[in-house]
Formats: sequence, structure tokens, C-alpha cells
Amino acid sequence: MADTLRVILEIGRKRRVVAGAMDWPGLDRWGTSEDDALAKLSSYLPRYANVADRAGMGPAFARSRDVEVVERVPGSSSTDFWGIAHVPSQIERDVLSSVDLERRLDLLRACWAEFDSVAALVSPELRPNARGGGRDRDQIIRHEYVTEPEQISRKVEVRTPREVVLTAEGLAAHRRVFLEAIRVYNAEGKPARTWPIQFLVRRTAYHVMDHAWEMEDRDLGSSPLS
Repeated sequence: MADTLRVILEIGRKRRVVAGAMDWPGLDRWGTSEDDALAKLSSYLPRYANVADRAGMGPAFARSRDVEVVERVPGSSSTDFWGIAHVPSQIERDVLSSVDLERRLDLLRACWAEFDSVAALVSPELRPNARGGGRDRDQIIRHEYVTEPEQISRKVEVRTPREVVLTAEGLAAHRRVFLEAIRVYNAEGKPARTWPIQFLVRRTAYHVMDHAWEMEDRDLGSSPLS
């Protein structure tokens, strides 16, 4: 893999641009312009390093500091409203080799582990802010665990019931089945409905890390970010 930080820009129709690091699932940030989105993405590199370290890829990630925009994608109204990637890039439509897929799945597993670790450490009550309706820690955890099977993994026909995924054993089993389904779809060259497999992995990891970082930022035991 190249030592550049390869970035896809999804450009909303009016006010938001999403920058996604295509080789590092979970590292997506939005801004009000291309430069702003890239600056915000770069500001999160030290925080994503925890994920890379968990996956055993810390040295490779540390070398990936020179940003290279590899594709610009016209976004949608959802890009503007949510500040989340909604339109897969052409690059992401390529079927990954088994080696490249396993590398990304290792990073997805690291994102899950990072989320679980943050959730175990932050305060039950969180500092209020404008996002998420002011959800507390347990509400964010429930949201993450339930949203994945109900909105994301179902795209590869993994439909774990919420009462199952909200148990430790059920969550672990769901994640194993989800990863295996991704492998099968990729091996067969099948998209996850309208999402290519690369995009599915990227969006899954994004949702995990976005809420992990939200909990960190709102933790009452830490200083507010300026």
C-alpha cells in the first residue's frame, strides 16, 4: 500500500464536503469546503492512530501523512444534511483482493474494539451538545449496536435481532457473522445492494468511530475541546 493518505471527497450540493480515507475505514470527517474537510480529517489522525495500533498497523499509518485526493464524487442532499458519505466512489466499486479485504476487516474489528473500550471508560452522563439529541452514554451504545444490524449489515442479509445484539455474546456473534457475509459478497463480486463492499466497510467503520469520538468529546471526566 502507498504511503500517501488516499482521500475521497464527496461534495454536497450546497454546504458540506465529506473527506474519507479510503485505506483506513472509520477515518471520515466533513467540512464546509474541500480544504476544511481535509483539515478536519488531518486533525483526527492522532486519534485514529489508536485504531491503527489495535490492528497492528501503527507504523504504516504513521507513514501515511501526505494527503492525496484520488477522487471527487458529487454528493446528494443527504451529504449536505448529515455530513456523512452517501454516494460510493468509482474506486470503491472495485472488488478487493482477499488480502486487501482482510486488512480492512482487521481495521473494522479495531474500530469495534476502540468503541467498546471508550464506552467502558467514559462517564455515564455526557456533556450536553447540539448533536445526537443529547444522548447519554448508554443511549449512544444502544444506538450503535442496534443501528448496525437494522440499517447496515442487513445489506448483506445479516439481520440480527436487537434483543440479541444487545447482549455481549450476541454482539460478538453478530460481528463474526457480519464479517463472514462481507467476505462472501466480496468473493462473489456482489454489492451490498446499492453499496459496493468497500463502501459498506467504510460506512460501518465510520458510524462506529463517529460515536466513539463523540463519547470521548462529551466525557465529563475530560476537558471540553476548544
